[in-house]
Amino acid sequence: MKPENFDIWSGIAPIGDGKTETAAVSISVYRPTQPNGAAMIICPGGGYGTLVMGGEGNGIARWLNHHSITGVVLAYRLPKGRPFVPLLDAQRAIRLVRANATPWNLNPQCIGIIGFSAGGHLAATAATHFDAGNLSARDRVEQFSCRPDFSVLIYPVITMGEKNHGGSKANLLGPLPTPALIDLFSNEKQVTAQTPPAFLAHAKDDQTVDCANSQMFYDELRAHGVAGEYLKLPAGGHGFNGYKGPAWDAWQSQSLRWLAAQKFIPTP
Repeated sequence: MKPENFDIWSGIAPIGDGKTETAAVSISVYRPTQPNGAAMIICPGGGYGTLVMGGEGNGIARWLNHHSITGVVLAYRLPKGRPFVPLLDAQRAIRLVRANATPWNLNPQCIGIIGFSAGGHLAATAATHFDAGNLSARDRVEQFSCRPDFSVLIYPVITMGEKNHGGSKANLLGPLPTPALIDLFSNEKQVTAQTPPAFLAHAKDDQTVDCANSQMFYDELRAHGVAGEYLKLPAGGHGFNGYKGPAWDAWQSQSLRWLAAQKFIPTP
């Protein structure tokens, strides 16, 4: 099916600290013929400097549709040193999808997020920075929780610390981030017992984003008693050989099995 496009803000979007800007931010909703109730907000990669909308966006939505999952591609704003901007977009997208659970034939407790590379950082940030919504908000969408029920993190940037991806860090945090800001967006340091379950996949030979990123996030999930799975792939590099081949097939099939085992989708 062709996607339906929705603006997530009404022309005025927050940038943090109570400030706003004029911006058009959209989601493209790909709805399967026979939805199983699950949805994923899709965060493409691009180092926080661009958006890889093909292989890590629209292509993922079509793959999800093939498995009866609703795919929601988020064209999030690029931060340009404004670190809260992508997160605010991701949180709003989660709320909006949950607010439309009934008309879109979704289970509001099966709304997840998937991200690739820097988009994986955004997905992990949304999975560690969330709230239950504001029931007294005049905007109905803001009444809904922005906590994803699960996350799928594919060759993700996780840390802004020692093992960071330099381009993502510079684009997100700016040239001179404070230690407190670095820690806040180092998602391995933000895991708690309330962090949703996560599936991670990373190749050992990734020369762009060190696979230690996935390992440290997975270790923290285990330390806090959160369900998780980490698929360590022997090869595939960053992008898993251009979104094809054994590594690409492996994360797709195993993530679906994991989602079924966690009861977010029916058994394939």
